[in-house]
This record gives sequence, C-alpha cells and structure tokens, in this order.
Amino acid sequence: MNRLEQTTLFQAASCVALYHAIEGEVQTAAFIEKWFREKQILLPLITGDNLRMLLYEGKDSLCPGPFGIWEPKASCREIRAQDIDVIVVPGVAFDPERNRMGRGKGFYDRLLATTHAAKIGICFGFQLLPRIPVEPFDQKMDLVITENEIFGA
Repeated sequence: MNRLEQTTLFQAASCVALYHAIEGEVQTAAFIEKWFREKQILLPLITGDNLRMLLYEGKDSLCPGPFGIWEPKASCREIRAQDIDVIVVPGVAFDPERNRMGRGKGFYDRLLATTHAAKIGICFGFQLLPRIPVEPFDQKMDLVITENEIFGA
C-alpha cells in the first residue's frame, strides 16, 4: 500500500476506487480509513452481475455482502465509472505484462471496460506469475504493484 501511495497516479487522483479485501488479498481497510477524508474513496457493491461504485462514508456505511466482503450500503452515493481517476483492483494472479486473473465472475472486467480510469492491480509477490492466460474481454492493468516492485511504471 505504501508503494501505491508513492505513485503519481494515486497522488494526482481525487477519486479512487478500492476494495475491501478477503483472506489472501492485500488488505486495504487501514488504507481506506487513512485516505477517505482526503480523497473520494469508492467501494464496490455487487448488484446482479455488475459492480456499482459507491462513496465510502466511514465504517458505519458498510455491511456484509456476498462472499463475506464488506460493501457500502445501497443508500451510499453512487459515483459514475467515468468520474473515477484510479481503480485499485484485486486479483488471484498477475503477470509482468500487467495481465490479471480474477476469480472468474467477470465483475471487474465489466466495470473496467466502462471507464478510462487508471487501473492498478495490487498483489503479493507470490501472486505474480511469469504468464497468465488472457481472454479477449480481460482488462490489462496500467500498473501492477507488489511489495517488491512496480510493473508498468
């Protein structure tokens, strides 16, 4: 998360979409708390087969959602995908070419196809593979950040 803070993309952004991590993902809760008063921080709400990005307004604005992920309450303000500056994306694996493997539901690929926001994948070094399979609908990241390096910078 420190490496993310140091990127020009994050520093210049006023609206940042993040995620609340599940086990095995880079944990984001402290980062969200650190930044939500200075930047618009958005979190995804699963609605059917899609993600809606809602404004995080503090811990009281969250409730448990599918897959045990903390989500913003549906009453939180929705921000249009075209108004997001940076989207921080989780993944099962990434590769040095900035390709991402998600969990197979396509939630993020559908969202990322609707925005020009910078796409930043964050993962642990062990999640970085030499090459992952790519489908035509898969969205490539602009940066992939691990605890040791940044790809795409």
